[in-house]
Amino acid sequence: MTTKPLPAHGTYARANGCPGYREPCKCQPCHTELRRVRKLHNVNRQLGRPGLVDATPAREHLQSLLQQMTWEQIFTASGCDSRNLQLVADGRRTQIRRSTLAQILAVQPAPTARGKYVDATGTRRRIQALRAIGYSAKAIAKAAGSAEARMQLIASGAQPTVRHWLAEKINKVFVELHDTPAPASCSATMTRKHAKAQGWAPPAAWDDIDDPNAVPDWTGYCGTDRGWWTHRWQNLPMCPRCEHAHQQWLDERAGLHPQARNQEMFRARAAASQREAELAIDARELLRYGVGIEQAAARLGVSKNHLQQVMLRHPAEPDQATAA
Repeated sequence: MTTKPLPAHGTYARANGCPGYREPCKCQPCHTELRRVRKLHNVNRQLGRPGLVDATPAREHLQSLLQQMTWEQIFTASGCDSRNLQLVADGRRTQIRRSTLAQILAVQPAPTARGKYVDATGTRRRIQALRAIGYSAKAIAKAAGSAEARMQLIASGAQPTVRHWLAEKINKVFVELHDTPAPASCSATMTRKHAKAQGWAPPAAWDDIDDPNAVPDWTGYCGTDRGWWTHRWQNLPMCPRCEHAHQQWLDERAGLHPQARNQEMFRARAAASQREAELAIDARELLRYGVGIEQAAARLGVSKNHLQQVMLRHPAEPDQATAA
C-alpha cells in the first residue's frame, strides 16, 4: 500500500492540514502562507469577488495546449494537480479557483513533443502521393526508417494518428522525393497502378496537403466540366467534384433534343481543348523568360502536373519553337 506524499512546507495544503488525516503544520513558512491565503480570501469576500470563476477559458486553453504538448509537459509547466487539470479539460469541472485559472493561462505552448500522437491526415496523403508517382511502401519505409507494414497501415487510413517524430520523418522523405518520379521498374509500375485504383492523388494535386478540409485538384480545373474532360484526356481517376460538375452540366441540358445536346457537348470539349492550347502557349512564353515550371504553373493558376501534360498534348508550333 502506498501513501500519498505530504505537501511541501510553505503551501496552504500543508499549513491547513486535512481533518482526520493530517494535522496542520505550525512551521513559519506554513504559518505565513496560511495567513496570506486567508487574508486574500477576506479581501475578495469584502470586494464581492467570487471564490470560484468560470473554467471555460482554462478548458479552451488546455485544449489548445494539447494540440502540441503532452499532459506531463502541462502538469510540469502549470504546477497544478494532474487530476484537477484533466477534469477541467473534460468539462467535468465548470468552476475553478482564480489562482488555478491564472496558472493554466500562464502556460505557453511548447514545441510539439516528438512522442505525441498527431493527426495522420497529412502523413497519409504524403505516403499516398509518393506511391502515386511510383514509390513503393517498402522504399518509403526504408527512407523514413520505419516498417513497410506501418506505411501500408497509414496509407490505408486504418491508423488515424501517428507519432510526431514519424510524421516529421515522412515529411522529410516527401520533400526529397515529391518532385522526382520513381525510376522505371516493374515495382514502380505496379505501385502506380495500385495507387490509381485506390484514387490516390499525386503530390502536384495538393495545394495544402495538411488541411483536413482540402481536396486534391488533379487537373487544375477540378470542380468544372472542363476538369471532367481533362480527367478523360489524361486518363486520370475521375474525382467526385468533376463527376458532379459534369452531371450538373448534363442536367442543365436535359430538356434539349439529343442531337442538340451532343452538339453542345462537342462545343464544350472543343472549347476546353482550345483553352489548353492557349495555356500551353502562355506557359512556353513564361519559360522562355526564365520562369521555372512550378512558378509558371502558379502564375497560370494550374497545377504543375497539369501544365506539363498540357504542354505534351499541345507541342510548340515550328515558328514558336524557333522563337524559343
